[in-house]
Amino acid sequence: MSDSIGRRLEKYTEKRPQEVLLVNVQIGDVEDQIAIFKGFSSSLMNPTASDPDVPVLPEAAKITSIDRLASPYNPAAPRYIQKDLTWEDMQLLLSEVAV
Repeated sequence: MSDSIGRRLEKYTEKRPQEVLLVNVQIGDVEDQIAIFKGFSSSLMNPTASDPDVPVLPEAAKITSIDRLASPYNPAAPRYIQKDLTWEDMQLLLSEVAV
């Protein structure tokens, strides 16, 4: 069984701990922005379950864009590596780190 999209993105940040991913998603009628860093995900706009086994990025979510930032993440002064990546763009980066 293959990993979920959210788990793949978490594994990517485990392999590239110098990066933070900001994932903009649409979940039904609700927009969300999810920060992923060193293998952990957290919603920046909605409550995040305290149980790490509850996925922050559900399978039904539609990724609208992904930003790669240098860590540590400072919302007041973000340091972007790349902005507005599509899921297709991100898949190339995932394959570079074998995720």
